[in-house]
Amino acid sequence: MQDYISSFSFDKRLAPYDIEGSIAHVQMLASKKIIPSKDAGKIIKGLKSIAKDMAKGKKLPAAEDIHFAIEAELVRRIGEVGKKMHTARSRNDQVVLDLKLYTRDAAQKIVAKILEVQKAILSTAMKNQNVLMPGYTHLQHGQPLFFAHHILAYGWMLERDKARFLDMQKRLNENPLGACAFAGTAFPIDRAKTAKALKFSKSTENSVDTVSDRDFIVEFVFASALTMTHLSRFAEEIVTWSSSEFGFISLPENLTSGSSIMPQKRNPDTAELIRGKSSKTIGNLTQLLSLIKNLPLSYNRDLQEDKPPLFESYDTTLTSLEIARQTFSGLKVNAARMEEECRKGFLLATELADYLARKGMAFRAAHAIVGKIVKDLRAESGSEDLEDVALDRLKSYSPLFKDDVYPHLSPQRNASAKNSYGGTGTKALDIQIRNFKKLVQ
Repeated sequence: MQDYISSFSFDKRLAPYDIEGSIAHVQMLASKKIIPSKDAGKIIKGLKSIAKDMAKGKKLPAAEDIHFAIEAELVRRIGEVGKKMHTARSRNDQVVLDLKLYTRDAAQKIVAKILEVQKAILSTAMKNQNVLMPGYTHLQHGQPLFFAHHILAYGWMLERDKARFLDMQKRLNENPLGACAFAGTAFPIDRAKTAKALKFSKSTENSVDTVSDRDFIVEFVFASALTMTHLSRFAEEIVTWSSSEFGFISLPENLTSGSSIMPQKRNPDTAELIRGKSSKTIGNLTQLLSLIKNLPLSYNRDLQEDKPPLFESYDTTLTSLEIARQTFSGLKVNAARMEEECRKGFLLATELADYLARKGMAFRAAHAIVGKIVKDLRAESGSEDLEDVALDRLKSYSPLFKDDVYPHLSPQRNASAKNSYGGTGTKALDIQIRNFKKLVQ
């Protein structure tokens, strides 16, 4: 049974936060004369010595959980006085405190790592600001755009992710100490004091809700899962773009691995693993929601199982963000290959329809005419570059076509001209880069 209920194997990473919370709690107990100041001093000195030893790599003997392990070690070091530490506190509010401190710290570290990734995106975008590439919908050629505009899309996704990790801390940042088992305590504690010591904005309002609340973990894991989903979309494009069929980019050797049998191959394994590991974080979110969906109030031991999905989501997201940073920084763009593809798939068909619309034709009618042109050209298995179509041929579809149509059939000019706010056009892209730079620098 002890083996079955033990959480020490995974919650031992909460040790620094448990000690930090215990020190704040003991200081409050002494200030309210609930325990003697002399005893509080011994307890705090003992806790600091445990923290110092653990920082050097010393391991605590296994126990039911990290909270009991630290208390047992404290009593071993300073004697029976160490047992006073748990006055006016339950393991229930202690656990929530440790998890809140851990999750707050984890969120801040992920925000910092997201910022590093965004800086790498910005740097790569600025280096390749004039590189054209085909834009896609349904993975079919759509319209030409600038590579910088495309990868900045991931920067804006990550900006929303960053905002989610920051926003969740508003709800997380409430002090649970003092809720005790679930009913509060008759001791004259000062919750505001421990809240201030632990940098919480306030104390929780309902002790029953406090010890049963795991919303902050669910929010963290959701934010992690969505961040990983965004990274997975990027990873999918890296796998596609680095293939022989596309050849849009190449990856540095340290982000690829070789084949055990085919000596010529370098595989985009890190990108594939980002894509694969995203499923873990999605699964962790499902696990947590299933865990709490039918728990009666207040505390239940089921909640012990909240920690593995939290820890795994944090570890996976942080390391995946670092791999993404290295990928954005290290990828090499094959500009010639990308531009070559801009002359395939009739990428300028929309511009041809827009040309007729600017001449006064209703866009739907223009859309139908250009659709007929493309259909006929495809049937002939000819060129997919609309610049190659003779003017007489175009006039056979509409007399509105004139010599001035050809300057519009340049992929570079076409992409450069899309200067609606947020578009890929040269001026719009300059504005976007300036706005993004303000966020990350």
